[in-house]
Amino acid sequence: MGSLSIWHWLIVLAIVVLVFGTKKLKNIGSDLGGAVKGFKDGMKDGSTADGTPAPGQVANQAAAEKTTIDVEAKQKS
Repeated sequence: MGSLSIWHWLIVLAIVVLVFGTKKLKNIGSDLGGAVKGFKDGMKDGSTADGTPAPGQVANQAAAEKTTIDVEAKQKS
């Protein structure tokens, strides 16, 4: 009683297609695929396979350190 048969899933699928339409479902699928691809590319750019920073990332950190200004905050008395 707790499991759904193939006929239940087909009816649910038919209702979803009727409510959303095939064009909107296609757009949702392509948007989801693009998001997953972008996430994978972002993970590749972040570090190498062994977990060390990528060469470009090290250069970006060095450039950021040159432009950082270190100041000391003093309280007003």
